[in-house]
Amino acid sequence: MNEHSSRLKGSLIERATEIYDFSAALRGRAAPEVDVLADAEITVPPVDLGPVGAPAQRFQAPEWTGPAQPIDRIALAEAGYLLPDGPVSAMSEEFRLLKRDLLTLLAVDPRGNSILVCSAHSGEGKSFCAINLALSLAAEKEHEILLIDADFGKPGIPEALGLTSGPGLMDALADPGIAIENCVIRTDIPSLSVLPAGRRSNNDTEYLASSRTQALLNRLTEGRPDRVILFDSPPLLAASAGAVLASHAAIALLVVRADQTSESALRDAAGMLKGAGQVQLLLNGVTFSGTGRRFGSYYATKGDVE
Repeated sequence: MNEHSSRLKGSLIERATEIYDFSAALRGRAAPEVDVLADAEITVPPVDLGPVGAPAQRFQAPEWTGPAQPIDRIALAEAGYLLPDGPVSAMSEEFRLLKRDLLTLLAVDPRGNSILVCSAHSGEGKSFCAINLALSLAAEKEHEILLIDADFGKPGIPEALGLTSGPGLMDALADPGIAIENCVIRTDIPSLSVLPAGRRSNNDTEYLASSRTQALLNRLTEGRPDRVILFDSPPLLAASAGAVLASHAAIALLVVRADQTSESALRDAAGMLKGAGQVQLLLNGVTFSGTGRRFGSYYATKGDVE
């Protein structure tokens, strides 16, 4: 954990360094090598260079053009997620603190606006945190958020949001004829879109390790510094695809669950994230505040708080 992130050590959502020997974990093994498939040729629309002698026009990622689908807010509330435009709560304030720190880090990171949300094992709250972080980021006035369901073995992001899924990232990787921007699902939150995982493949790690992945990601973000990509990764110790995805992320956000994630699992998982620009820990499942802070109570009206 770097010095910048240490200022959030008092937060409910970021106390992992007080529990885990994270510095030692990051000195673990490197991500595994994978066999790379021959790169498929990518067809990119020609760029209008303008009149002869004029400066070349830089390619800009296209807008999402599909119909907007409504997010199921009732399902979100029942599952305990943050609600778009919902009341201020302790959890919403914690994610506000988290996103402020991440946006500050991304602003000075040359690798672009990409965050990998990952965990050692399933059941540690990885997808829960990814969805809540995406919803919190989508409240920003100057950013556009693309949440990518990259848990190819057990995709679930569209379903959790009440969206009808379709072709996704793996389809675009496997078939050069599929335009990845046409796979993006727009939502009724204008600043939030979702890219489904797509059909399952036995070669997902190899596709992700090819240069085509970076080319497709560039097509989603080129010339749009306001776009932030969040990957919901497969569990690092269950599927090798997560380690490969880390190489495309400026920040790997490693979710550890209080009283559940072991230090040995953390060390092994952190060792898989060598390709990421930087690694941050996110402590999930904390049920008390040692500081006595009660985020959200400041905004409550009479009768809202017992």
